[in-house]
Amino acid sequence: MDSARSLAGGQAVTPGKAWFENDRFGMFIHFGLYSLGARHEWLQHREEIAPDLYAKYFENFDPDLYDPREWARRAREAGMKYVVLTAKHHEGFCLWDSKFTDYKATNTPYGKDLLKPYVEAFRAEGLKVGFYYSLIDWHHPQFPIDGIHPLRNHPDALEMNKSRDVRHYAQYMRDQVTELLTEFGDISVIWFDFSYPKREYRGMPGKGRLDWESEELIGLVRKLQPDIIVGDRLDLPTDGNFPKDLATPEQYTPRIAPTANGKPVRWEVCHTFSGSWGYHRDEQSWKDAPQLINILIDAVSLGGNLLMNVGPTARGAFDKRAITALETYGEWLRLNGRAIYGAGPSSFVAPSGTRFTQRGNRLYVHVQNWPFRHIHIEGLGGKVKYAQLLHDASEIHWLDPEAEVDSNIGVAVGHNILTLELPVLKPDVVVPVVELILKD
Repeated sequence: MDSARSLAGGQAVTPGKAWFENDRFGMFIHFGLYSLGARHEWLQHREEIAPDLYAKYFENFDPDLYDPREWARRAREAGMKYVVLTAKHHEGFCLWDSKFTDYKATNTPYGKDLLKPYVEAFRAEGLKVGFYYSLIDWHHPQFPIDGIHPLRNHPDALEMNKSRDVRHYAQYMRDQVTELLTEFGDISVIWFDFSYPKREYRGMPGKGRLDWESEELIGLVRKLQPDIIVGDRLDLPTDGNFPKDLATPEQYTPRIAPTANGKPVRWEVCHTFSGSWGYHRDEQSWKDAPQLINILIDAVSLGGNLLMNVGPTARGAFDKRAITALETYGEWLRLNGRAIYGAGPSSFVAPSGTRFTQRGNRLYVHVQNWPFRHIHIEGLGGKVKYAQLLHDASEIHWLDPEAEVDSNIGVAVGHNILTLELPVLKPDVVVPVVELILKD
């Protein structure tokens, strides 16, 4: 099946965006002043650090090991096909030389724009380039204090808000988004993050489409980059005039594929190697190899992509733990990539302990729970002409449902069931994949 065409009816299958369902795997990069704190990208919120005190990170930002060519090489070798970098996160700090703020990388000890070399390096490695842009800004003087702002418990918060006008801030966002979408060439993805209109706190309302002026913002984006894929966190109306371009489940894999107004929608799940998006020196819940690979398989089996995050250190390098995780993906995809790229969900039902992906007449059985000798697959009896383990192209036999069966030790195969006969020992692959070539 062609998974790009499985998004029925509407904008989801426009030619300029068809790459997304083919590429399946991207890199998220969270990099900013919070990397110096090294204890979560929300540390300013969590610790209620006022902007004047948070300035110590700005005054010491100097990623002298920043080499976007190295980042891009590692992304390509990990099997990633596109990348999204935090041009501006909630703290308000900008990685590029924006004309609309002094709170930017060029005014730090580092003194240089980080976005231009990032764009050039990743394009040189053949990856599509995207930007993350936070709708939230804890530094901007016109951004009203609310329930997630670091000053939310300041005794004068309500009084301070009287001099803040979110309309000025919305214009500031449009000005910066214009820079991002006109000064760096074709941008494949823009990830806006995030809306929270119902989060009222101490008389301070949350923020949503009216604050961001989302309808005007999305119109600007569409005008500047018609083929760009836009994330779904602008709180846009669901009246049908703003079809969802990209659903973005975070830190979990959906049980079923997301929909919008009852119709299929393009989507990707975003995950972290550990519990933090930004670099976290002491965080210990790093995912092991099977978890990393199965997150990717689970997403693709439902028709989605995986955007896996790396949080570089404050010196601008990937730490050893991140490199190990990236190498895990690279090795597995080198052997099993054709079960992922260009593949999508199958109409066949996978048995317990497995997931299916399919590309044309090739059905891939991802064996997440290695069984003792047999996998029984209903609905595939008589429909397979060849079977092999994908990593080494070694043949896999299946049992004949018509064969005579010993009543004590024989394996009976039901009608219309395919029973694969596997090695007793699991191959030395994180998640082995059986490739079934279906009859025409």
